[in-house]
Amino acid sequence: MQNIEIFTDGACKGNPGKGGWGALLVTDGHEKELFGGENDTTNNRMELRAVIEALLILKRPCHIIVYTDSQYVQKGISEWIHGWKARNWRTASKEPVKNADLWKELDAAQAKHTIEWRWVRGHAGHPGNERADQLANRGVETL
Repeated sequence: MQNIEIFTDGACKGNPGKGGWGALLVTDGHEKELFGGENDTTNNRMELRAVIEALLILKRPCHIIVYTDSQYVQKGISEWIHGWKARNWRTASKEPVKNADLWKELDAAQAKHTIEWRWVRGHAGHPGNERADQLANRGVETL
């Protein structure tokens, strides 16, 4: 199984507002940059979109380490999602899960892979995270 590191980030100018997402995929010394943008979105949606888009371009199952500066993404996919699914996409307080459409998309996109989810502090000089941040901002600029 191929080993891949994925660094992701989301950006939003206004929240909600114009948003961008970025992902850097690294494997065997090769890199692939991805980015895009959406109007009238939120930072959390862009954080999710970055991971989804990175996973969707992979053609076969891989062992992946995802680095994100979003605790929302890291905790959501590794901890909270199990309860949400058990409660039919409701929170513990019985409210609908925010961004359920993207959480469902991420859940499906990750299913065929073995993934370690790692949180890194944003804007703290982590090279992969800084690159993903630059890509997310490029995504905003495409709008």
